[in-house]
Amino acid sequence: MKPYTKKFVGLMLLGGVCWSIVSSTQLGWSAIAPRAPGMADDVRTASGAGATPVIAAFAEKRTVPIFRTGLGSVQAFNSVTVTSRVDGQLDQLLFTEGQEVKAGQVLAVIDPRPYQAAVRQAEAQVRVSEAKIVAAKADLSRLEELQKTGVGSRQALDAKRADVGQLQATIEAAQAEAERARLDLEYTSITSPIDGHAGLRQVDTGNMIMAIDRKSIVVVTQLQPISVVFSLPQEDRVQVSEQLAKNRELPVYAFARDSRTQLAQGTLTMVDNQIDPKTGTFKLKATFPNTNNALWPGQFVTVRLLLMQRPDAIVVPAPAVQRGPDGTYVYVIDSDDKVAMRSVDVGQVQDGVATLEEGLTRGERVVVDGQYKLQPGDRVSISGAERPGGDGQPFYPVPPERSAAPPS
Repeated sequence: MKPYTKKFVGLMLLGGVCWSIVSSTQLGWSAIAPRAPGMADDVRTASGAGATPVIAAFAEKRTVPIFRTGLGSVQAFNSVTVTSRVDGQLDQLLFTEGQEVKAGQVLAVIDPRPYQAAVRQAEAQVRVSEAKIVAAKADLSRLEELQKTGVGSRQALDAKRADVGQLQATIEAAQAEAERARLDLEYTSITSPIDGHAGLRQVDTGNMIMAIDRKSIVVVTQLQPISVVFSLPQEDRVQVSEQLAKNRELPVYAFARDSRTQLAQGTLTMVDNQIDPKTGTFKLKATFPNTNNALWPGQFVTVRLLLMQRPDAIVVPAPAVQRGPDGTYVYVIDSDDKVAMRSVDVGQVQDGVATLEEGLTRGERVVVDGQYKLQPGDRVSISGAERPGGDGQPFYPVPPERSAAPPS
């Protein structure tokens, strides 16, 4: 072959290769690139020809409890700082720290001997005054007899009557002093004013105690029942007041700070009469029997107030609800297993369940997991589903209140 002929053939081959590359580029990468086994499925899914695996659930109709949740602190129903009412040396402490005590139980004793002596002295003074008035009344009686015969002096009679009245007042004062002395002696036995839990002792035996110092001996705290004070946004005040006006006992549940472990159940007892302008919240108080002492003064808890029960509410698993620029939405699966975005109005989200005000009806399927791979119009394959508030184990979705075979 001649040299120029070889050059011509080479140019023709080179031109054919270039044309093939340009044509393949215009048709797309998949036209020339070999597909790996997994890549083929991805391409078909992206083009809408394949099915994207998702987890789905049916929208269900339920009676949903409407809660209001806030943070609160536990407060003792009653708390008393036990002090001495009289001066003296602390003789005995008759309680153990942390002990349950009863109202009237003796907790401490002040040295009673000075007060016992004061009682004897006051009672002796009463007897002296009573003896004096006996003599004065006898003299008054004789003067009255003389006055009847016209012998006695009117002035002496009036003076003796005055003496008798003065002595009677002296007796009453002595009796009052004796009563005060007996009361002081009684106060040397320091008792608990309430049933409760004794805290740490604040003073040791042998110390001198002055009543004017109001020095604490121990703090007794009533734990059964117990109170929890919590706050809610001011927007909830009207609904709470309306429910209370219906003479309803609104249940209140106290949870640990993880918001999962329920500690106690009680009832709402009062709503504060003002709103805090700094936080825009108002305070409420609930009372709990606390029979197991699960609540402790000063403890922080999460509080759920059961406002009402809403029947026939539409619910879906909370992960089904997505948020976008135009608000909340869900992916709804139609009868052809294709998805579409639909706006929904969420009432509340509680315990993994979203309550919807509008946007869905019972029995419609929604995507719970796998939304990030979807576009409206994509076809999906349902690999499992979760019911709202379920244990998360996959199952074939069956609409509530209806028996049906698992979908194929």
